[in-house]
Amino acid sequence: MADQRTEPRGESKPRNAADAKPGDVVETKIPARMDRLPWSRWHWIVVFALGITWVLDGLEVTIVGAIGPVLTSGQTLHLNEGQVGLVGSLYVAGNVVGAFLFGYLTDRLGRKRLFTVTLLVYLLATVASAFSWSAYSFYLFRFITGMGIGGEYSAINSATEELNPARVRGAVELAINGSWWLGTAIGAFSSIFLLNTNILPIDVGWRVAFGIGATLGVAVVLIRRLLPESPRWLMTHGRLDEAENVVVNIEKQVEGYTGQELDDPGDATIELRQRDHTPVREILGTMFGEHRRRTILGVGLNIGQTFFYNAVFFTFALILTTFLHVADASVGWYILAFAVGNFLGPLTLGRLFDTVGRRAMIAGTYLISGIGLFIAGYFFTTGSYSALSLTIVLSVIFFFASAGASGAYLTVSEAFPLEIRANAIAFFYAIGSALGGLIGPALFGKLVETGDQSNMFIGYAIGGALMIIGGLMEIFLGIDAEQKSLEEVAQPISEEAAKGDDRKGAS
Repeated sequence: MADQRTEPRGESKPRNAADAKPGDVVETKIPARMDRLPWSRWHWIVVFALGITWVLDGLEVTIVGAIGPVLTSGQTLHLNEGQVGLVGSLYVAGNVVGAFLFGYLTDRLGRKRLFTVTLLVYLLATVASAFSWSAYSFYLFRFITGMGIGGEYSAINSATEELNPARVRGAVELAINGSWWLGTAIGAFSSIFLLNTNILPIDVGWRVAFGIGATLGVAVVLIRRLLPESPRWLMTHGRLDEAENVVVNIEKQVEGYTGQELDDPGDATIELRQRDHTPVREILGTMFGEHRRRTILGVGLNIGQTFFYNAVFFTFALILTTFLHVADASVGWYILAFAVGNFLGPLTLGRLFDTVGRRAMIAGTYLISGIGLFIAGYFFTTGSYSALSLTIVLSVIFFFASAGASGAYLTVSEAFPLEIRANAIAFFYAIGSALGGLIGPALFGKLVETGDQSNMFIGYAIGGALMIIGGLMEIFLGIDAEQKSLEEVAQPISEEAAKGDDRKGAS
């Protein structure tokens, strides 16, 4: 029978006061207690409740990509191919704004509060998208939807890193990020029926498609009520008692699910100076001073994978219908096959990021996918592909690219101190999205609009080159974070401040 004791083992003790307040120095074993937990049903709940964000994002991108050809009809919004590409760019622009805004608030106000707010923003904007009456109203609602998803990235990646054990952090992060393609599969499969004019009128099916995301979002709001605030965030923000209660409750649940008493966390105690927020000057100083090499790496990885993905995927439906003469209603079958390859990549290779290591796996997946896209782009210009063969080739390439892209998010999520984690994630996501995501879909949309298939090589070559550069950067700047606690990978700012006090007292 599981041990039902109520007293925490290795609890944190304020060194200067009975109740920790901002400015106090405390000793805590919370990171060690979280990392030593055996995998249990509780962790699966975390994975499901947080991973659904990527399902929603994948669903949104796929729906807009699949309905792109439909929106060019005079019976719908009457967009041209360039405007369809612009819709994708505006969604990514919303991602950028939402990431910066909500990323800062996530580090300031907490993970749980913000992943609730951002999900509600997404829900309302998605429903509004279904009722768009013009191109400009559609632009606006897609932008706001992007803001919600961009904010989710910061809050969810922070919580994912801080709630899961170090020994499986890579595999879990890749699986959660890879779930983006489950959303893609749902969107692709749904579009097969919703865009079939024999089932629904042409101006109704695309609107109903947005209801799928809204329905999933409502379910997620309810599930996330089961998740706690990150105890790692609480322990640095003057809320030590609350952090203790959260960890004790998690330990009880894990013991109940596994039926075994937990191991002792050992002597892995850290000292932290409590704070209620981190000033912007300190955020910038940490990212561009102490950890500037990691910042350079994060920018390179995220620009490469964002351009690679958004450029190719946002316009995949247009390429199929424009150059390979696939019927609008059949596009979903090809996207569905493409999604399977992308989902299997991080799911299959994820464990290797914790065993073989981050550096080898990220560099390898980036280089393979970059070289692969460059070659595939060349043969596309020669007219060598049918719709099926192009889908197969891209699915193989993106099997590796999907794992690499998830590895990029893993890198920026674990490479910076706890106090600025969400801000760091927001920065890299925003920079990658702005340079790679805004330019990519718009560029590819214009290339498709020319009607000249040979012009597509320009976009494919740029995407391949950026991935190759990212892979080379990982070789020289990569971080060997596998099997290490977050606090070992990046020392918390508040721990450094506490140690600074000790050094001053000893001098």
